[in-house]
Amino acid sequence: MIKHQFAALAAAATMVLLLWAGAPAQSASIVANKHNLSATGPGTIKATSEGEVCVFCHVPHNSRATGPLWNRDQPVGSYTPYTSSTRKISAPGQPTGASLLCLSCHDGTIALGKVSSRTANIAIAGGKNNFLLGDQSYIGTDLSDDHPVSFLYSSVLSNTELRTPTGAVKLDASGQMQCTSCHSPHDNANGKFLVVSNIKSGLCTNCHNKSYWAASDHQTSTKTWNGVGTNPWLHTTNTPQNVTNNACESCHRPHTAPGRQQLLNSATEETNCLVCHSGTVATSAKNIQIELNKTSQHSVGAYLNVHDAGEANLMTTAHVECQDCHNPHSANSTAGSAPGTTPIALPGSLSNVRGITISGAAVSPVTAEYQICLRCHGDSTSRTPASRTARVIVQTNTRLEFDTANPSYHPIAGVGKATGVTGKTVPSLIAPWTTTSVMNCSDCHNNNAGPNTGGTGPNGPHGSTNPLLLERSYVVTDPATESAANYALCYKCHSRTAIIGTGAGSFKEHNKHIVGETTSCNVCHDPHGISSTQGTALSNSRLINFQTGVVTKSGAQAIRWERVGTTGGRCYLSCHGKDHNGLSY
Repeated sequence: MIKHQFAALAAAATMVLLLWAGAPAQSASIVANKHNLSATGPGTIKATSEGEVCVFCHVPHNSRATGPLWNRDQPVGSYTPYTSSTRKISAPGQPTGASLLCLSCHDGTIALGKVSSRTANIAIAGGKNNFLLGDQSYIGTDLSDDHPVSFLYSSVLSNTELRTPTGAVKLDASGQMQCTSCHSPHDNANGKFLVVSNIKSGLCTNCHNKSYWAASDHQTSTKTWNGVGTNPWLHTTNTPQNVTNNACESCHRPHTAPGRQQLLNSATEETNCLVCHSGTVATSAKNIQIELNKTSQHSVGAYLNVHDAGEANLMTTAHVECQDCHNPHSANSTAGSAPGTTPIALPGSLSNVRGITISGAAVSPVTAEYQICLRCHGDSTSRTPASRTARVIVQTNTRLEFDTANPSYHPIAGVGKATGVTGKTVPSLIAPWTTTSVMNCSDCHNNNAGPNTGGTGPNGPHGSTNPLLLERSYVVTDPATESAANYALCYKCHSRTAIIGTGAGSFKEHNKHIVGETTSCNVCHDPHGISSTQGTALSNSRLINFQTGVVTKSGAQAIRWERVGTTGGRCYLSCHGKDHNGLSY
């Protein structure tokens, strides 16, 4: 029966061969595609004189049991399988079944012309005996940069981001994923011998069911490469070449992927993003590369292979990569809520990201921007940067600084202390900010040329010309001349007129100190907040935490401020050569 089938196959192949004349290499017929290695094959790799088409893989008699009428030796070497910290399957072992048949050519260990039915190898034109490193069809024995094969697929189906393949994508008889699940060795109608077209990731999504993917800009965008820099889709042939048509392959490569774990297109993590977000594909409003060239930046280029996609929410080893703040499978252009709006709605660029709550618990996805920041700037023992201001109370754990149980804090994790308390107001607030408003970290730490400052650059703390990724100028040196420019960050939300004014409703000591004594706001105020584990309502409300060096002791007593009533206070310190030993106002 098998012999009759093979004869029919051979007859059909011969018939097609006779009819074929100059057909394209991307063909459903084995005769007209690159797997026809005979002398009449259309590809660049073919025999010098061999006329048989099927002989390179099949033989009608005395075949090997390893495959259907198989005519090739079985590879005997060991392979390095794929591995990843985010792998949902048990560790893949050595390739088996149909995958091993494919590798008998594509791992490069066995000559293309070595078949069991011949005593001598079939000569290949140009002496191309084996696939070699650098050849497009070379897989090699290191499979750690290739999509895993030869694993029991049923073991992964408890994972909601994978599903049972249907249609042309099939598992082998034992339920394993093999090369033939994605590739049909005889049919190249879809290119790369794919069983279905991978335009819009039509092949990948047969099995991969990534959460949030349907609404992601990386799934829907029709942006194209503008010809500047590196073509992000060198390894694909989808037409037209744009983001949506390449979809998964905009970032991933199923074979010989330089970024082995997660099969990323580049081994340098940020390059997978910047190849498009550098003014080449994404709009100027999403040109992140230009931000990373600024003096203050989230320095993704300073780390290589430190980030692990499977790492815990709380960062344990200092690093920053795009994926620490963004979920590329979910990111979209949905706008966040306007400043001053409570509760705050996250923008699509930060959708479905992991983080840490103000109580220190892991959360996924985050519900507030600060939860992303706390991954690195909270409890992490390797958090950076150190404070640039030496203070009476030293605290670098931002989670503790913004805790709503603190004597004072900027309202990042909850509304401020002035809310709902008679006599407590913040008269300097500029609308839309009110005492019930909640802020984002990016209200202060942001692009100096982004939309918040009237610029056209991207929103977010990617880079700034101001220190500490501040959106606007905040001079911390002392003395410092008061001006709208020097304290632009403070005056973004707090009325300059109210702060340094001398009329009703203004705190006159501000004018005296900031204007008269050229004292920086930073000398008295700690902008994040003072932890309840260190400060008290008596001495540390209103963000009071003095800058040492500028403020020194008055005698032997500790540097401190004491609150008196609703608006009064006393200072025990020495500043600018003046002793404030219980000086009241």
